[in-house]
Amino acid sequence: MSAALTPAEVVVELDRHIVGQTKAKRAVAVALRNRWRRRQVDPALADDIAPRNILLIGPTGVGKTEIARRLAKLAGAPFVKVEASKFTEVGYVGRDVESIVRDLVEVAIGMVEAEARQANEARARAQADEKILDLLLGKRPATELAEIDERRAKVRRLLEDGHLDEREVEVELQASPTPPMAQIFAGSGMEEIGAQIERQLGALMPRKTERKKMTIAEARRRFEAEAAEGLVDRDKVVAEALDRAQNDGIVFLDEIDKVAGGGRGHGPDVSREGVQRDLLPIVEGSTVQTKHGAVRTDHVLFIAAGAFHVSAVSDLIPELQGRFPVRVELDSLGAADFERILHEPESSLLRQAEALLATEGVTLRFSDAAVGEIAKVAADVNARQENIGARRLHTVLERLLEPLSFDAPTRGGETVEIDATMVRQGLGDVLEDPQLEAYIL
Repeated sequence: MSAALTPAEVVVELDRHIVGQTKAKRAVAVALRNRWRRRQVDPALADDIAPRNILLIGPTGVGKTEIARRLAKLAGAPFVKVEASKFTEVGYVGRDVESIVRDLVEVAIGMVEAEARQANEARARAQADEKILDLLLGKRPATELAEIDERRAKVRRLLEDGHLDEREVEVELQASPTPPMAQIFAGSGMEEIGAQIERQLGALMPRKTERKKMTIAEARRRFEAEAAEGLVDRDKVVAEALDRAQNDGIVFLDEIDKVAGGGRGHGPDVSREGVQRDLLPIVEGSTVQTKHGAVRTDHVLFIAAGAFHVSAVSDLIPELQGRFPVRVELDSLGAADFERILHEPESSLLRQAEALLATEGVTLRFSDAAVGEIAKVAADVNARQENIGARRLHTVLERLLEPLSFDAPTRGGETVEIDATMVRQGLGDVLEDPQLEAYIL
């Protein structure tokens, strides 16, 4: 998908996967469109246009993470999800918050590398085929003879049609282990030093080779991977990845409410405020050193989320609050929402269950009444226990289908119709015993 989608088009795309939460969808859609708009204005002004970071407020399981994840997928943007509660201020045990940016860069590099390999797929396949033909027929002579060329063409057709896949050949493979010393610097904030040492040791240490027998199909895959790697311009990949991380990256800060202190200035609140103050520079915009180069966070879009059950947004330090000008409260989910969630999304839980059992030859069908009953059970359990939103559907559905999933290998060819009665019977023992319900669901 293109990042040039209009806000209305973004909402339509999100609607295909997420039920409800229109306010949140509209907020992220505008944020995405603003990125496209920034690229259209004068570069001198564009550099000063900061993203409008978003704070999503709502209980667990209502779609906060999914909205951010789907938005990144629509935009083709690097995306990382982190839990704010896993970070602590410097001096405490925990991860350095700058690792968020380093992770974002690694995701961006993976994306760009995958695109580069795909773009070179045909060339890599051709090079791999030539290597296989050399193994089978010997290297092509400098002066091509008509009969040799004709023979290679015949073998090439057999190779392309898969007729030679099971034949074994002996190939020479290169081993390129990572120098152990480079690992010393990994994750310590000295990635660039580690990368330099790795490059220097790699140049000094000879690359080992080994001969191994394998099928032509396997050898072809290995040669194709080697060729694809050789066709990728590493410098271009890194430059493009850094640009994407800086200008298109999306960071989802989950559980931001867990680091909101009560302002008492002692005990755990000191550590929580420390986390916030550590997060503040990268959210405000700073430069982070990574092993691939410096990365500015000025135009990274930050989407934070939290339930704020025992704390309030006002418990965050004022500086951090100010960096999330767009705030959206998401709606709690009830039985009617659960019924839509089971029916409407393209990859709904029901479609997933049907597809999994279809692999065993079992045709699974749910009546409308059964779907309504599943939704009602999930909503009732949420009301009596901790409300975990749509995640409750996973546990209810898994409990309901567990006997069928276990026996599916011996029931190939059957069609199983799930109706409301079967739902009540399948979940009856759990719902009648509140203690058992709490333990299982």
